Amino acid sequence: MSDALLVASGLHRTYVMGRSRLHVLRGCSLSVRRGEFLAIMGKSGSGKSTLLHILGALDVPQEGQVLFEDRPVFAPPGKRRLYDTAFDMLSTCERQRIAYRRFAFGFVFQFYHLLPELNVLENVLLTRMVGCSTFTWWRERHQARHDALEILRRVGLHERLRHRPAELSGGERQRVAIARALVHRPKVLLADEPTGNLDAEAGAALLGLLADLHAEGQTIVLVTHDPGVAARADRVLRLEDGRLHSA
Repeated sequence: MSDALLVASGLHRTYVMGRSRLHVLRGCSLSVRRGEFLAIMGKSGSGKSTLLHILGALDVPQEGQVLFEDRPVFAPPGKRRLYDTAFDMLSTCERQRIAYRRFAFGFVFQFYHLLPELNVLENVLLTRMVGCSTFTWWRERHQARHDALEILRRVGLHERLRHRPAELSGGERQRVAIARALVHRPKVLLADEPTGNLDAEAGAALLGLLADLHAEGQTIVLVTHDPGVAARADRVLRLEDGRLHSA
């Protein structure tokens, strides 16, 4: 197995908007090493989020492929569907893509995407519950709760377990989102403008947490438009006109 954990080659993604076609990615290729902290910079609307979603198997490219641990994430182009149907969930390729999202990748988004009716602990546990049968969850619930409490202590929220998102600051919500992304011990943490909705102090604290995780060996791919955020990474790429360039 090579040192490259995540490899993308020749990614193309186009969206149809009415009578127009928007070419977002035009042949993007990159390689992420194990334990690397990679930042991808680009202006708003450049396609950073689209690229991150494809790397994490949330979106599907029209052309190109992503390899995770030398295994393809997407079906061959001739058998690939851009939009899933209920029937697709039965296919081997789609089940594999779902498994990557559940076990290999962790996602942190700019706007948190926490469920408002759940408290902090429940939002974090949700990652472990998804896809479990009733029997499986009954068997694993104690270990899942232990893991959730451990990561919430790590991000400094062990005293806020019963609070709902509306009772938290922006920085606290984003730390919940990071805990949710890490509770299943993903091999790659994918962060989409994680400081974009935070003030300077909360943003600095969040970057410190990411730096600590990286120092412990966590592989991180982060997209941002902020040079100060990108400077914390080992390596920086710039996305312009649908293509990646060295920064």
